[in-house]
Amino acid sequence: MEPLEATAVFLVICIPSLLFLLAWRKVSGSGRLPPGPVAFPIIGNTLQLNMKNLPKHVEELSAKYGPIFTIYFGSVRVVVLYGYEIVKEALIGLGDEFSGRGSMPIFERISKGRGIVFSNGEQWKQLRRFALTNLRNFGMGKKSIEERIQEETRFLVERLRNTHGQPFDPTLFLTHAVSNVICSIIFGDRFDYEDKKFVTLISLVQENDKLQRSPWTAEHKNVQSEFNVESLIRSTVELFIAGTGTTSITLKYGLLILLKYPEIEEKVHEEIDRVIGQSRSPCMADRSQMPYTDAVVHEIQRFFTFAPLGVPRAVTRDVHLKQYLIPKGTTIFPSLKSVLYDSREFPNPEQFNPGHFLDENGAFKKSDFFMPFSAGKRICVGEGLARMELFLLLTTILQNFTLKPVIDPKHIDITPKSSFMSNAPKSYKLCVLPR
Repeated sequence: MEPLEATAVFLVICIPSLLFLLAWRKVSGSGRLPPGPVAFPIIGNTLQLNMKNLPKHVEELSAKYGPIFTIYFGSVRVVVLYGYEIVKEALIGLGDEFSGRGSMPIFERISKGRGIVFSNGEQWKQLRRFALTNLRNFGMGKKSIEERIQEETRFLVERLRNTHGQPFDPTLFLTHAVSNVICSIIFGDRFDYEDKKFVTLISLVQENDKLQRSPWTAEHKNVQSEFNVESLIRSTVELFIAGTGTTSITLKYGLLILLKYPEIEEKVHEEIDRVIGQSRSPCMADRSQMPYTDAVVHEIQRFFTFAPLGVPRAVTRDVHLKQYLIPKGTTIFPSLKSVLYDSREFPNPEQFNPGHFLDENGAFKKSDFFMPFSAGKRICVGEGLARMELFLLLTTILQNFTLKPVIDPKHIDITPKSSFMSNAPKSYKLCVLPR
């Protein structure tokens, strides 16, 4: 073999081998990482994971590796936290250390590191503080927001009456109503359901990729670098998306649950009639007098578990958790479903049961395990608004209507459609009959 040929063969063999070893070192990391399945260089555990139902696969991995384990999406290291104790210890007990946003390529492509949800460090702190302050100024948690929701429920009720008892898909009805609440906050007014601009906004939510090209502008500017136009536009988009999608999808699932279990709907009707009656609109003050309805709303959120693995976090510095060392920048998946489905707190968690949130006397029972909005420093900014919307919208619908399924309740499938990061109810139709 000629020297030149020998050199070429040597390079062909050695360079890939060197790249393989470098990639393996990157995947292997350093320190005492939590255990996990063997990861391959470059591709990590991608071929081993059930990406169509990752939350279910995470449950299986936890049974093998325990409450804290490591997996790899390509070369991205992910530490999964499974179970109430480890999630609480990390997100609440070590809140600062676990307050980063996870580095996931799909999120980085969408957000480009701007806005509240996917930013980090000082930018995230300032934007979150800015959003919370202004949401409070706009009335979040106060009477003014409650009145905005009540106003929107009246439009929703009228629209539902116009179905005249015929079958319909509730998706757009609920999406429009919930979206109008956040529109009234961030844009200053609600929209008519047929308004072309409003229809466009809704389509933008449903086609998330188009949001990045949305030509919205921000009214408030600031000389600080974190408050540039792009970050404020992104924050507004995030508030609009979060204030529309998650709550309306949860409501849609809640109606499906009630179609499946008409006896639960009847108990809610009885409580509404006893506490509120038909002469006035429901208000948040009613909730303390309606433990069963409150328990139903909580159980819908627990059972549905919109984001089973939460939104990815990241550790902001090297951190010791249990006997392990998690390097700075590691992506964290806090399994919210593992908390919401803990059988010690919620017996038979796979069954829908409002009794999970009621004591032996029928009074509402709070639970530290109730984490549908996550926990710690990155808990959902709009938690207070979402809670108000879920209670007021669902209660108002049931005050005015009886839900009627188009098929036998025993054939209704309430199993959510699972994707990589979130759940959604299957498509369905229902009828609403005026009470």
